[in-house]
Amino acid sequence: MTTVTPVRFEYGEPRIGIGTGSPRLSWRITDADEGWRFDACEIECVRDGTTESVIVASGEQVFVPWPFAPLRSRECARVRVRVATGESWTPFSEPSSIEAGLLEQEAWVARWISPIGLGGMDDGAPWLFRDVELERKPVKARLYVSARGLYEFTINGIRVGDEVLTPGWTAYEHRVRYQTYDVAELMQVGRVRLGALLGNGWFRGQLVAPGNRSSYGDRLALIAQLELTFADGSTQTVSTDEAWRAAESPIMFDDFYDGQRTDLRRSLDGLGAGGVDVVACDARLVAPRGPGIRVTETVPAQRILTTPSGRTVVDFGQNLVGWVRVKVGDGRAGQRVVIRHAEVLEHGEVGVRPLRSAKATSEYILSGGSCEVLQPTFTFNGFRYAEVEGLPDLQSGDVDALVIGSGLERTGWFESSHPGVNRLHENIVWSMRGNFVGVPTDCPQRDERLGWTGDIQVFAPTASFLFDTAGFLSDWLCDLASEQKDDGGVPYVIPDVLRDPDPAAAGWSDAATLVPEAVYRATGDVGVLARQYRSMCAWADKVLALSGSSGLWDTGFQFGDWLDPTAPPEDAARAQAAPGVVATAYAVRTLGAVADAAEVLGERGDAANYRAHERRVREAFARAYVGPEGRLVSDCQTVYALALCGDLLGTEAQRAGAGSRLAELVIAADATVSTGFLGTPLILDALTMSGHADLAYAMLLQTKCPSWLYAVSMGATTVWERWDSMLPDGTINPGSMTSFNHYAYGAVADWLHRAIGGITALEPGYRRIRVRPEVGSGRSLTYARARHASPYGDIDVSWRIDDDRFALEIDVPYGVTAEVWMPEAGGTWVVQHGKHEFRRTLGG
Repeated sequence: MTTVTPVRFEYGEPRIGIGTGSPRLSWRITDADEGWRFDACEIECVRDGTTESVIVASGEQVFVPWPFAPLRSRECARVRVRVATGESWTPFSEPSSIEAGLLEQEAWVARWISPIGLGGMDDGAPWLFRDVELERKPVKARLYVSARGLYEFTINGIRVGDEVLTPGWTAYEHRVRYQTYDVAELMQVGRVRLGALLGNGWFRGQLVAPGNRSSYGDRLALIAQLELTFADGSTQTVSTDEAWRAAESPIMFDDFYDGQRTDLRRSLDGLGAGGVDVVACDARLVAPRGPGIRVTETVPAQRILTTPSGRTVVDFGQNLVGWVRVKVGDGRAGQRVVIRHAEVLEHGEVGVRPLRSAKATSEYILSGGSCEVLQPTFTFNGFRYAEVEGLPDLQSGDVDALVIGSGLERTGWFESSHPGVNRLHENIVWSMRGNFVGVPTDCPQRDERLGWTGDIQVFAPTASFLFDTAGFLSDWLCDLASEQKDDGGVPYVIPDVLRDPDPAAAGWSDAATLVPEAVYRATGDVGVLARQYRSMCAWADKVLALSGSSGLWDTGFQFGDWLDPTAPPEDAARAQAAPGVVATAYAVRTLGAVADAAEVLGERGDAANYRAHERRVREAFARAYVGPEGRLVSDCQTVYALALCGDLLGTEAQRAGAGSRLAELVIAADATVSTGFLGTPLILDALTMSGHADLAYAMLLQTKCPSWLYAVSMGATTVWERWDSMLPDGTINPGSMTSFNHYAYGAVADWLHRAIGGITALEPGYRRIRVRPEVGSGRSLTYARARHASPYGDIDVSWRIDDDRFALEIDVPYGVTAEVWMPEAGGTWVVQHGKHEFRRTLGG
């Protein structure tokens, strides 16, 4: 029987405290018979005890507009849906609940408060608290809370919610997120103590450079609004104001780069409490669009080893991001325990040189209790190894690692017959998990951890296949738009703590256009294009101004093909690809993306304008950089990849010539990679589309440095920043840009999913797909499977070669049409939802 899944609102989270009164609705269809189609839906909404129902004559099921009057602040609703073919209706879905947050700034009666006399720049984490007497237990209790800095909120000593490092990092001058919690179960008759620890976090901790603090202000602050509803309908609100008090906490120091120092002999008793100030804050309070940061996994210690210098080191077997948790059963009061973090061992000792100035150290002074748990609150680290000092009898069962990251839902999987490729894919997943912590950062361990736009620009298609990133990236893009310069310039990091007065770099600033495009293609979310459209146009106009009448963007600062493997360790920007060639190629991409968005949004005049500029710059590229037989100025892998994938070669002869020259370069390099950040996501596609799929396979499977599998052969469990972050002799690369957890080169997974796995979206949201696995004539792989949880349901493609027999199996969800290609078959088949099998004898 055909069924409808429960409704999803917007991006799925939050369900309590959503930031819009008109959330769009999505659902999936399961168990539909072959050929079945729905042409209408009935959406039912229960609110304030009243049931409304609307029938919509449409077969849409993703981001369906809210058909009722908008929800008011705090209003709850239950929604269910059923669909029909003609007069035949499915059963209703199970109801889904939604609750609006504080939709207007005027709904906030709480004020920002900051401690007086403690919680200063050189002090520990302050604790703000207030006691409330309740004569009766409320039937409903909502806590709305945020901070300038980080907060951990408790009620009667019990931590509220499961999110960490709240409220997360945004463009604090413009917008600060708040969280909404259902705290009814924590309410009791009598005294209720509300408390919040405040940490420095991104607001007041080190950012960009050693010692660079107070990027946003020098005072931590809290805002909290507890709204109670009683059985008789009466309400009570408890808000942050002058009645709150402040006290010292056990956390004596906290910083993302340097770590945390905690004295467990201290307690949160409020003795010696001081007062608070009400402080001003002009930033808007906004609800999150996606999931918060959470503990997503616990990894037990794999082994405890003693280094050549006699130090105790815990190996977790996986480079990860989060916290070390140690259980101490019989410590003595005043005993000092120090935990230092590192991603790798160098000649048997923890390799801390890549951390640069970051200390990445947590220190604890024990209280002497019978069982103490050592775990930080307001810092995090990227590490595989933890050096532990002060616990000589440490056992592996006493220690584990808590993995933290934004709580994204996994949506993409890949496996093959090659163990090295499988490990590479897992490394990519782990690097994404470790760097999607509130914002998409470049690395999680050293004195940086910034939202570099170039990294996410190249990785966004891969990210959007592996995880549901729509809400996460939509939220980040709101920060990008708010940080954008008046002339359209886009900062190199978002949130912008570099504060460059005139930022404009190809591949980095193009995140303004290419990340919204990637989200739209993955999800079909027109809303992200609509929200970002003015930002996209502003950046395109900036590009046109920079390229001038010639159409060539060949002036000004560029990062270029960053970390080209031929670049010396001390100069990551010195690449083979000429900056002007790279920048002009990106100008074509951005102008095309904006023209496409304008067409989707019905902005016909803009669409014609940007399309004409796209053609003009494309022609300028061909005139200036392409020879008659396809030879390109700046003769290197990256430039040919950009030209082939960007359709920048005017004639068929030029395309064939460029493809042949790229193949020559790859063969001359013995199928090793010669691309940096901007060329790497395209190189295998360029080889494949120019008829050199076997060379693409050879490059993928190469284990000599530089290559993807070199790091795997060296024992990597995440993606490295440099192809040679670790040298063959086990020495760490001396360059300052040496991270062992950097997802940018993991953008190759997009090719794995499409070319080997065979899943390519032909329409946004995977409404129409192409299933065309590239098996290669060399039979480098004999099996592969890719699965993606699309907005319509799971798309599952697997293929296998046994001798000369090729078998392809496909599972297509309702709402998706697949065009299926078989090797050597000379045609395609079009299939709808259901399971399908195709078999063929190769070479026959």
